[in-house]
Amino acid sequence: MDLFQQIVMGIIQGITEWIPISSKSMLLLVSTNFFGGVDVELFLRQALLLHLGTFFAALIYFRKDVAQLIKAAFNYKRSDRETRNVLNFLAISTIISGFVGLAFLQFFKFLSDQTQLIVTSKIITFSIGALLLITGFIQIRASKSGGNRTILHLNQTDNILLGVAQGFAALPGISRSGITISTLLFRNIDDKTAVRLSFLMSMPIVLAGNILLNFKDFNLISGLFVGILVAFVFGLITINIIMKIAERIRFGWFVILMAILIILAGFLI
Repeated sequence: MDLFQQIVMGIIQGITEWIPISSKSMLLLVSTNFFGGVDVELFLRQALLLHLGTFFAALIYFRKDVAQLIKAAFNYKRSDRETRNVLNFLAISTIISGFVGLAFLQFFKFLSDQTQLIVTSKIITFSIGALLLITGFIQIRASKSGGNRTILHLNQTDNILLGVAQGFAALPGISRSGITISTLLFRNIDDKTAVRLSFLMSMPIVLAGNILLNFKDFNLISGLFVGILVAFVFGLITINIIMKIAERIRFGWFVILMAILIILAGFLI
C-alpha cells in the first residue's frame, strides 16, 4: 500500500471496528473499487495487520481490565468469580474462534488458488451487501432480546457460542462486533456488558492471528506502519464514543441501509 492508501484504510479500520458494520467489508470495498484488484489472501493478512491499531486502542481503553485479567491468570484460584468468568470466556472463545477463522482462511486461500475463478469487484460488492443484510436483521432481532444476565452468569454454552460467532466474522461482510454483540444479546446478556465483552474479545484473537500469520513477515508489517498508527488513533477516539453511548446503540437499521446502498452501488460498477 502507498501512504495515501494506508491513511484511508487506517481511518476506515479505526472507525468501523467498533460499530456493527464489518470493517473488513469496508476495507475490501474501498480497496477493490478505488485502489484496484486485490489478492484475497494478501488482503486478509493486511486487514488483520490494520486490526493491530484497534487492538492497541482497546488495550489502552481497557488497560485496567487487561491488567486484572493478566494478574488473575497467574493467581486464578484467588481471583474473584467475575474475573475468572471473563478469563474463561476469553480463553475458550478465542481458541474456538481461531479454529473457525482458520478454516475460513484456508477456504479463501483455496478460492484464490483457483485460476478458473474470477472474483470481480461486482461479485465482491454484491456478496458483502448480502452478508451485511443478514447482519443487520440479526442485530434488529437481537436488540429486542437484551436481558439481565451479567458476567457472573456466563457459562460454557456462552463461551462456545461466542467463539463460533466470532470465527464467522472472518467472512468479509460479517461484522465481528455486530455478530458477537448480537449473540450475547440473544443469550440475554445486558446491553452494556455485551458491548464490553465484545470489545474485550477482539484483543486476544487479533493478537493471536497476527502472531500466527504476519509476524514472520517483517516487510508486510513495516509496510503498513502508518496505516496501523492511523487505525490506532481513530480507533481510540471511536471506542471512547461508542462506550459512552453503548446502551443507546441500535445500528441494525443503519446496517441494512448500508447493505442496500452497497448492493445498489454494485449495479453501477
